[in-house]
Amino acid sequence: MFSQEYDVIVVGGGHAGSEAAAAAANLGAKTLLVTMNLQTIGQMSCNPAMGGIAKGQIVREIDAIGGYSGIVTDKSSIQFKMLNLSKGPAMWSPRAQNDRALFAQYWREMLEATPNLDFYQEMVKNLWIEKNKLCGVITGLGQKIKSKSVVLTNGTFLNGLIHVGDKNFGGGRAGEKAATGITEQLVSLGFESGRMKTGTPPRVDGRSLDYSKMIEQPGDAKPQKFSYLSNTKPLTSQLSCHMTYTSAEVHNLLREGFDRSPMFNGRIKSVGPRYCPSIEDKIHRFAERERHQLFVEPEGWNTVEVYVNGFSTSLPEEVQFAALKAVPGFEKVKFFRPGYAIEYDYFHPTQLKYSLETKIIDNLFFAGQINGTTGYEEAGSQGLMAGINAVLKINDKSPFVLKRDEAYIGVLIDDLITKGTDEPYRMFTSRAEYRMLLRQDNADQRLTAVSHSLGLASDERLAICDLKYKQSQSLISFLKSQSILPAEINPVLTNKESAPVKQSGKADKILSRPNIKLEDLKNCNSVSSYISSNNFSEEVQDQAEIQIKYSGYIQKEKNNADKLNRLESVKIPKDFDYKKLKSISAEALEKLNKIRPETISQASRISGVSPNDISVLLVYMGR
Repeated sequence: MFSQEYDVIVVGGGHAGSEAAAAAANLGAKTLLVTMNLQTIGQMSCNPAMGGIAKGQIVREIDAIGGYSGIVTDKSSIQFKMLNLSKGPAMWSPRAQNDRALFAQYWREMLEATPNLDFYQEMVKNLWIEKNKLCGVITGLGQKIKSKSVVLTNGTFLNGLIHVGDKNFGGGRAGEKAATGITEQLVSLGFESGRMKTGTPPRVDGRSLDYSKMIEQPGDAKPQKFSYLSNTKPLTSQLSCHMTYTSAEVHNLLREGFDRSPMFNGRIKSVGPRYCPSIEDKIHRFAERERHQLFVEPEGWNTVEVYVNGFSTSLPEEVQFAALKAVPGFEKVKFFRPGYAIEYDYFHPTQLKYSLETKIIDNLFFAGQINGTTGYEEAGSQGLMAGINAVLKINDKSPFVLKRDEAYIGVLIDDLITKGTDEPYRMFTSRAEYRMLLRQDNADQRLTAVSHSLGLASDERLAICDLKYKQSQSLISFLKSQSILPAEINPVLTNKESAPVKQSGKADKILSRPNIKLEDLKNCNSVSSYISSNNFSEEVQDQAEIQIKYSGYIQKEKNNADKLNRLESVKIPKDFDYKKLKSISAEALEKLNKIRPETISQASRISGVSPNDISVLLVYMGR
């Protein structure tokens, strides 16, 4: 049945698996995607949205490298918002609401249109290993499928256990069975596993809600999009979300079910996501808060199903229902299905290399929630990197690794393999020390060229990226050389409560003022005619404006990153004996031995390794 040997087998068809399969196949590798249900490829298991704070940057990075998430998001969007516009551009984060059904449909269509990619519906029970060498996978029916490499993207399915009140049952997602066998095998091979928890809110009938009692949350007046390619377009019509609040009454109704909550009675022993807590966790931890926001999100263009964001819960269904009925606008609510919590196995990510290959078994890669992360975007980016690196590894090429100053994806992977995580890891802008360099607007400039050199990003992508760069540089040069007369600009400055000028000055100096935007300079004929005659896109204009206004901050971060990269170049030998470092702390010795960092820079970021420990290490390495 499977007589050929595949280059890459991807196990799991969620966000990580889909990106991994697409990347491997697009690099020319014979690829097989094995998943338990081909009808749920690319499914949004939780909220019907992509992007958000730092997550939107990741989607842009995936797209710049040549992944599919940005394209699929654009094609299935029902609303678009750029978050944090009141803050600096390092914080701007795109977010889209999506049509859940269309999202999965476009994912499947794009994967099926990808050359070199085969599909098979079955559960993978075990890895096929002979004489400590990875040979492929073994399915639940005993079918052996040979492969040079395997990417595991099992999501929440590894020994998944669903909780609703005092009831629990095996499952990886509502209506789908759990996957068994892989955890036990990997543990027997020396891997360390753990348990984590996540949850999801009830889905309700939008026809039963009174939106007049809620606050409308429309999309942006001028919506943008995620993909840098021209084959997707911004939305011309959008669906609104709505916002409402819980109350003391709602909290009291929820507390009545606490004795039956698996979170509080000990049935759930694992840790849930800190930044996406359940509603019972929120009212327990933040007892002083009188209310919490709920976002009412439509699930698509042609469905009445609604997602109640902020009401994730594992309480008994009747408690969920009674409490939600007390929320303004939900008095007559009808449930499609109750919320639930799910526990699942993961593997400590300190057991991985930068390539996401495991340290214990060659050619075995982990991506997504199996590494202790949470979120579609985090999963998709890991899948993309694992798929690329699986192909590079079997072709004896150096891994594709992104540094912390090159991408949020680099920050994510470095955090995971260096620090590990004991709770579901979620990306935030605050985790990136070089976020001024890692903006959502310049992901293509950062990553497209290097991806193109690997053979993943298309010629079209590179051409679009190059044109944008040339045009933005042209606009920057013009603004630096173009003089603005006081008579032209002073009315604008006065209107903006900015000090008028007494003599002509360069346009870039005017633009550098905090409250002046490029749009304001278009009141000057020379600027407006230059922009219109060159037909510069809004992306190009934004890029030029950011680089001029924030040039000092950008340069400072580049200088700091250069210092870091000097330490990144200092490699630690793979067989380095840390026991000969007599002057380092016991904790540092233990952590260095366990994680075995590849560079001095990585070693310096390990929790418990002090600057003194690093100095000793450098001395022993003759530096």
